[in-house]
Amino acid sequence: MSTNKLEEQQSDLPKLSNPAKRALSGAGIACLHDLTKITEPELKKLHGMGPKAIEMIRHELEAKGLSFATNS
Repeated sequence: MSTNKLEEQQSDLPKLSNPAKRALSGAGIACLHDLTKITEPELKKLHGMGPKAIEMIRHELEAKGLSFATNS
């Protein structure tokens, strides 16, 4: 099995476009739990993250009882 296939199986991120995947990877985000450490506005600033990808991520976080970090 190739490394990419193994990484995809271990990640709990939703199926995203390649630009969105690259944006997350470049920011060091590999799983949903990593997204709980950043705010949604921070995620929106990543090049390659569009509204559809943000919505998919938000939905997946909510389904697992998680959320983005909040501005404190």
